[in-house]
Order: sequence, then C-alpha cells, then structure tokens
Amino acid sequence: MFRGGPRRRTPWTLLAALGVVLVVAGVVGFTVFIAIVAIALQAIFFVFFLRHLAFAMTALRSGPVDLVMPQFNTGYKPPVTILVACKNEQYVLPTLMASLLAVEYPPERTQIVIVDDASSDRTGEILDEFATRENRLTVVHRQEGSTGGKSGALNDGLAEATGEIIIVFDADHEPRPDCVSRLVRHFIDPAVAAVQGRCEIGNASESPLAELVALDYIAGYFVNEYGRQSLYRLPAYGGANCAVRASSLHELGGWNPASVTEDTDLTLRLILGGARVRYDLTAVDTEEGVVTLDRYCRQRYRWARGHQQVWRDYHRAVWKSPRLKWPEKVETTMFLLAFHMPVAAAIGVVVLILWMIGFVPAIGAINLSIFWMLLFLGPLLELGAGLIIAKAPRRSALLIFYFLPLFFVSMGVCSKAWFDGITGKPYYWVRTPRAAELAAAEAARTKTRGQMNKAAS
Repeated sequence: MFRGGPRRRTPWTLLAALGVVLVVAGVVGFTVFIAIVAIALQAIFFVFFLRHLAFAMTALRSGPVDLVMPQFNTGYKPPVTILVACKNEQYVLPTLMASLLAVEYPPERTQIVIVDDASSDRTGEILDEFATRENRLTVVHRQEGSTGGKSGALNDGLAEATGEIIIVFDADHEPRPDCVSRLVRHFIDPAVAAVQGRCEIGNASESPLAELVALDYIAGYFVNEYGRQSLYRLPAYGGANCAVRASSLHELGGWNPASVTEDTDLTLRLILGGARVRYDLTAVDTEEGVVTLDRYCRQRYRWARGHQQVWRDYHRAVWKSPRLKWPEKVETTMFLLAFHMPVAAAIGVVVLILWMIGFVPAIGAINLSIFWMLLFLGPLLELGAGLIIAKAPRRSALLIFYFLPLFFVSMGVCSKAWFDGITGKPYYWVRTPRAAELAAAEAARTKTRGQMNKAAS
C-alpha cells in the first residue's frame, strides 16, 4: 500500500513562487500577464462547471431511486468496532451513547471504543460511568500532552479495537439504527477498504447559518459525493459516519497524525494503494452544524488547511500512480483542488478590480466576469439538484442565493489557509465547540455578571 507524509513548507516556497510571477510578468509585460491569468481562470472555472453539471445530472437520474432502496440482507455480519474520539464532549455524550446503543447490529459482534482525549471537563468521568453499565464499551483515556489531535486519539482507540471493520463517528453524531448494517454490507467485496455514509444537519433551525450549512450538506452528499461514486467510483472517506477495514488501516499505519484532515489523507492513501472507497446514500446519521460565523470560519479554515496540505503531499503521486486511469487522475486532482477554487476566485476578484480601475484591457476582464457566473452556477446546480432529490421545502430554494456572500467569506478563509500553508505556519487539529457548550459558557458568564452586579449594589 502507498505510504505518504507531509512535506515541510517554508516562506521560501512563497518567495520562489512570487519570483516566478515577477519574472514572467517582466518578460511578457504586465498587461499580457494579467490576460494570461484571466484566460487560465476562465479555463479552470469552465472545467469545474462541467464537473458540477455532470454530478447534478447523474444524481438527478439515479439518486432518487437509490435513496429509497431497501436494506438487503447479505448475511455478512463481521465483528465491528464503533470508534469515537472525544475531547470535552460532556454535553453530547448522553445523546451519543443512546444512539450507539440503539444501533441494530448483533451485540455480540459489536465493540464500542470511545477515546477521552485528555478532556478537562467531565467527559472521562461520564464515559467511565457508562462503561460500568455497558460491557460493550471500552474507554481509552489519553494523558494531557498527548499529540496527534483527532488522528492520535483514533490511533490510540484503534490499538484497542477487535473488530474487522472500524466504524467512526464524531461525538455530536447520532446514527440511525440501521446505519452500521448499511455501511458494513459493502465490505463483502474484498476490494472495498472504506465506506462513507450520508450526514445530515440536525440543528438547522438554530440559526440562519446552520440552515445554510444544512443545504450545503444536501448538495455535498446528495450530489457531489454521489456523483464521484456514480461517475468515477471515487467518493471520499469523510472522517465520520464512515467505515474502514481494520486490516487496511493497520497496513497503512493508522491515521496520519500530521494531517488536520485525516479523512482526506486516508482517502488518498487508500486509493493510491489500489483499494476502493464506496458511498452509501442510505446510511444516514445527523450531526450538529455550526451556528455562528466565527465557528464556521474556524471549521472551514481547518478543512481548507488540511485539504490543501493533502494536495501538496499527494498530487504528484496521483499522476504517477499506475493504479489510476487518467479520468480518475483528473477527478482526484479536481477533488484535491476544491479548497483552492475560492483562492482562484479571489485572484479573479483582483483581476476584475484591476480592470475597473483601468489597469488591464476590458476584453479579458469581461470574459472573466462571464466565467465567474459559471463558477457560481455550478454549485447552484448541485444545490438545486440536491434539494429536488431530498424533497426539501420550498423555503430552502429561496435561501440558495445567500450562499453568494458566504462564498466571499470562503474566499478569505481559504486564501488565508493557502498563504499560511505555503509559508509553513504551524497548525494543529482544533475541535469545533458544540452549541450546548457555548450556551453553558454564556449562561455561566451571565450568572457571574449578575452576581457581580448584585455585590456591587
């Protein structure tokens, strides 16, 4: 199997890139250079538009049929380990445990391993209490100062796992009772190393942003992930509500502790090693979506930083791989570049501004503005197709256009992630705070202020 690791980046990488840009601009002239950039952006936007269109068409054609496909009993029931990494998750643990214990899979073939990643709240204590009542539960306590973030916690849990199939959920997830069975059935094919299920946002009503995130998930899981499965057999292992063969994990040395998006990293290592990832539209769980812009930016920064890192680590290996056909290499490259697209869009904004103030000829910028429409139309096609397949309420369609300002936020977040990554700025895995956790903290602050006001009076 393919093994890979991150390459160390330094500010010299950025300086070298800037040097190349300045040399080219000096040779061909600034105006010609901007025109070349505009033409390149046009080509990129058009190719990604075709990709979005293809995904939307294939999802509309066969997605509704697959969505209502009943569970079939293959008789394949290997031992499984449900693995969850937790750090300061005391508020969601009761709901998590209730959903895990309600999973419809033979109890004698089910092990639950939950890793307390050096939590500073009551997470470890609550897990130990559950373990006294549930013999399927194994609790792993990591010590303060343990490294590797989520990957490190999952690797420590993997060391205690006994199942042939490892099923990973995040602490805020609630799998449907049949979710595990639907994920596991695909492993009857020995070529399958991992399976991704579909995630839904369970708290969309808590804020307008959470509702937009829920729509984003509809497009991502009903259309984008489905399209990659249907057209290329290349869906991504998403890191939660997913399953991976234990032998494949051990062969690869587990999750990569140097990556903040261990799921994308594992996806690349699996497919470069000749294994296959599958996607099951009917294996569903719910999770908590971010409800504030600050949390959204922090979460998407981590996704962008990790995804861009995986591009830098593996893009050469993708094109050198003897196991991937050229259409698969093209699609994998486009998948890895997904979090670079907002960066390309930001460059397009700069070109448009230069045209508006008269620094570049109008023709290139006008064409670029047309292709900008294609840049936004592609994701809108995926969103629309996802809403049709999911039979979403009419109100959801009206919210689609709010994605435009959100995309400008993504341009800033992804551009910062790219700049930080290319200059080698250190970054480590950071969990997203839960809504209940933030609410409790706000309640505590309110109570403290009340007490202080009362004492002052």
